[in-house]
Amino acid sequence: MRVLPYLSLSVVASLLSMPLSTHADELLVGNKSADTVWFLSLEDGKRTRMLDTGVAPHEIAVDAEGRRAVVTNYGADTAGHSLTVLDLTGAEAPRTVDIAPHGRPHGIRFLSESRVIVTTEATADLVVVDLDAGQVVEAIAVGEGTGHMVALSPDGTVAYVSKIGAGTVTRIDLATQAAVEASAGEGAEGIATRPGEVWVSNRAAGTVTVHDPDSLEVLHTLDSPGFPIRVVFTPDDRHALVTNARAGELAVFDTATKQRVATVELLETGGAYRETLLGRAGLPIGVAVDPRRPRAYVAISGGDEIAVVDTARWEVVDRWPTGREPDALGVVPGASH
Repeated sequence: MRVLPYLSLSVVASLLSMPLSTHADELLVGNKSADTVWFLSLEDGKRTRMLDTGVAPHEIAVDAEGRRAVVTNYGADTAGHSLTVLDLTGAEAPRTVDIAPHGRPHGIRFLSESRVIVTTEATADLVVVDLDAGQVVEAIAVGEGTGHMVALSPDGTVAYVSKIGAGTVTRIDLATQAAVEASAGEGAEGIATRPGEVWVSNRAAGTVTVHDPDSLEVLHTLDSPGFPIRVVFTPDDRHALVTNARAGELAVFDTATKQRVATVELLETGGAYRETLLGRAGLPIGVAVDPRRPRAYVAISGGDEIAVVDTARWEVVDRWPTGREPDALGVVPGASH
């Protein structure tokens, strides 16, 4: 017979007082037409909780520690002027940061634990928001052309803004606010950086341009027809993943050779898709990569689902339901790891 070890009352009390893991690995999904964020378990895709946001959550940023997420509330008929701050540890309720008069917040990145940088389309600015103080502390004019998405240099000192209307990319030194702008391609939207390169997906041109991070000179132009709308890199930096929204596919490029090495068909044959902000179609848009699993997650906006892609075999292996019109995604590493 197995004898269980004796635990004194003091030991039991000590164990009970130890902090527990606040969350497992999760995927945050911003549902644009439902004004919510869903939390999905990365183990099985089941929804663990749901939180309300402002109107039309468009992008999500998660801090490096996985303790806080911020959602940009873009607005619908009326321009949005707020961010929703989510405490991922569960210690605090969601709260709203008003950034008026800056409107239509969209692209967002964390600068530090307490500060984010956000594009505001209605006012053509790049604003720095102190989350703890709950206010805008700096506004940098980015000019006309619809500054949409933002990426940061690896050291966080330079911001790169894509402009849909102008078809350009702008480089902004955050210390001096000195700016350089250069052509990318018609409908420049998705943007991501890696050491020595800035990648821009040009949705109307059907291309991805690779730029020098200092001069913004176009080093390579890659064909990616079908409305390329987002670009991200895998954790090992070997591949760039581009969602081609109207083609309903994920294009996979080798970052070293700049060649397309795989194409993942994301939509189900005969699938019924509904009207979205970009029309009636499946429309894969947001994409995020898992830092711990060989997985990428793609928001199928017209299908209200996440397509789970195996990045070793480059194929869809699962589909998870979401709220209405998913787009923005964020991966949260569990506190237990």
